[in-house]
Amino acid sequence: MSLDIGNTAPNVELPGDAGQFYRLSDYHGKKVVLYFYPKDDTSGCTAQACDFRDRLRDFNILNAVVFGISRDNPKSHDKFKGKYGLTFPLLSDEDGAVCAAYETWVEKSMYGKKYFGIERSTFLIDEEGIIRRIWRKVKVDGHAQEVFKAIQEL
Repeated sequence: MSLDIGNTAPNVELPGDAGQFYRLSDYHGKKVVLYFYPKDDTSGCTAQACDFRDRLRDFNILNAVVFGISRDNPKSHDKFKGKYGLTFPLLSDEDGAVCAAYETWVEKSMYGKKYFGIERSTFLIDEEGIIRRIWRKVKVDGHAQEVFKAIQEL
C-alpha cells in the first residue's frame, strides 16, 4: 500500500536526542513536519537542519512542530544538535521501521553503485494526524520556506 496525501500518518514512536522518547500521537492538535534526511553532519543535511532551525519560531507561531528523522543513533543526534545549535528534536530510526512506513528507505545509485538509503523527504501532517503534503527527493535550497508556505495554506 502506497502512502499518499489524505492517509492517516503512520505512527512514530522513536527515541530522540537527550534520551527523550517521542510519539506522533502526543502532538495531536498540532501540525507536524516530519523531515527524513540521510545522515547527521553532512553538507546537505546540515544546511537543511539549519534552515528549519532558523524558521522554527515561524513554524511555532503557526502551531507546528518540526522533527528530523534519520537512522543515526541518539548520541550522533546530540552531537549534531550541539554543533549547529539545532533547537528541534532529531529522532533516531536505527532499525528503519519508520523509514519503511513512510517509504523513505529506497534504492539509490551513486557512481554506478546501487545501495539503500534514506530519500530526503518531508511530510506535513495536520492536527488530526492526516498527511496533507508530501515532498519526495527534496532539494534543500528553499525547502523550509516551501514547507512554511504549505502550513500557512492549511
